[in-house]
Amino acid sequence: MTNRQHDTPPDPAEFGARMDCAGSMTYGDYLQLDAILSAQKPLSPDPNEWLFIIQHQTSELWMKLMLIELRGAREAIRGDQLPPAFKMLARVSRIMEQLVHAWDVLSTLTPSEYSAIRPFLGSSSGFQSWQYREIEYILGNKNAAMLKPHAHRADIQAELERALAAPSLYDESIRLLARGGFAIDAAVLGRDLREPHAFSESVEQAWLAVYRAPREHWALYELAEELVDLEDAFRQWRFRHVTTVERIIGFKRGTGGTSGVAYLRRMLDVVLFPELWKVRTDL
Repeated sequence: MTNRQHDTPPDPAEFGARMDCAGSMTYGDYLQLDAILSAQKPLSPDPNEWLFIIQHQTSELWMKLMLIELRGAREAIRGDQLPPAFKMLARVSRIMEQLVHAWDVLSTLTPSEYSAIRPFLGSSSGFQSWQYREIEYILGNKNAAMLKPHAHRADIQAELERALAAPSLYDESIRLLARGGFAIDAAVLGRDLREPHAFSESVEQAWLAVYRAPREHWALYELAEELVDLEDAFRQWRFRHVTTVERIIGFKRGTGGTSGVAYLRRMLDVVLFPELWKVRTDL
């Protein structure tokens, strides 16, 4: 029997691999790796800053994809195209799972290690992530005060203003209920979209009817469960953020000036789709 430890390594060319890449698009070209891999600019002499930068840059890339999928899902629901919306919402939930696990990597940063790089962060903070803010607006956590950290960037503020004034994913889902013949209060359908959605008895009764007869309203039933999956994943992402921050900095103030853990814990109380959670009690 041949001892595989002494086998000659395979030549990829024998399997049809193109070995001469001159003049053709390469993997690095397609992914713009020169730009991506040169985007990390540590300011401190501590090697742990690489982890901190890469963690947050990677998260921003995932959030970019989340925004693409969330916008697409909202548009699909607006157009009564629910199967594509289900696919996109499921993908967003899986992306959030990736972001939850990413905190496991950052949590390997000890308080001492973070203290060595914190002075170099200045006042920069994840609190200032405009992509995260747009994600919250699309999910319905509308808060005009959160535009202020972006006032120095007119382009970003304008984009967030549009997101604030646009219907949320849940607004479009409620409008879908109304188009389906469910009695939704006019005040809900005509509310100021710059404000967060408030619990509505009419919306809760509509979802209750869907859950009591899922076979008759299967598409709406599936939409409801996709939305619950989404908020479940979002809550876990937020919770893991809180615990990681407390593990690394305790109850120190955040670099962006917030109260740190105390502020993040308060955000855990935000409920995006209140009627979908209450319906579980009423069934």
